Amino acid sequence: MVAMAADYRVASRHNAKVVDCVADAKSSIRCFRQNAEKLGIHPNKIAAGGGSAGGHLAACTAVIPTGDDPSEDQSISSQANAAVLFNPALILSSAGIKDQLPLSAADETSLMERLRERIGADPKTVSPYHHIRPGLPPIIIFHGTADTTVPFATVKLFAEAMTKAGNQCRLVPFEGAGHGFFNFGRGDKTAYKETLRLTDEFLTELGYLTGKPTLE
Repeated sequence: MVAMAADYRVASRHNAKVVDCVADAKSSIRCFRQNAEKLGIHPNKIAAGGGSAGGHLAACTAVIPTGDDPSEDQSISSQANAAVLFNPALILSSAGIKDQLPLSAADETSLMERLRERIGADPKTVSPYHHIRPGLPPIIIFHGTADTTVPFATVKLFAEAMTKAGNQCRLVPFEGAGHGFFNFGRGDKTAYKETLRLTDEFLTELGYLTGKPTLE
């Protein structure tokens, strides 16, 4: 297994919008695939992963069909072959699902207005939930049920819609856990170890890894 961390533009350093971040994430997948032989990796066994905003970007590389840098070779796919998501933001638009979101009308209006400014486009364009369709890559999601930053109900809606469309999507709830519960420095590291073990098993099921997890 080869692990690579992709840097991307952010608002604080580059005055970037979310659409720029999505383009950078998709560019990284394309770059890895284009240079697969040089990197010693399988071009069709590229799994994207990330937490929170990074989880959103990883999800976008698996689900969003648009948003690529137009200057790049579009014949090389920017779609990840699988995704491992840690408390990801997966619903960035209320279009068509207002009644299903765990938000009051006032909260929903305020949130969507803020998102439009940060995103730099119609939020629906980078909302993974709104691009679910058959034939998407397998996804595993780790999420705390007490997450107040990204409500658990939003990832549950995403997972249910993915399954309904015939895709492989496994949602692993962590009861009572908040945002960022999986990080190395949190608590007794139990969640950190458990999410890595389950990630290992997920990638093994897909044929990307072999053997049993050895994390102690």
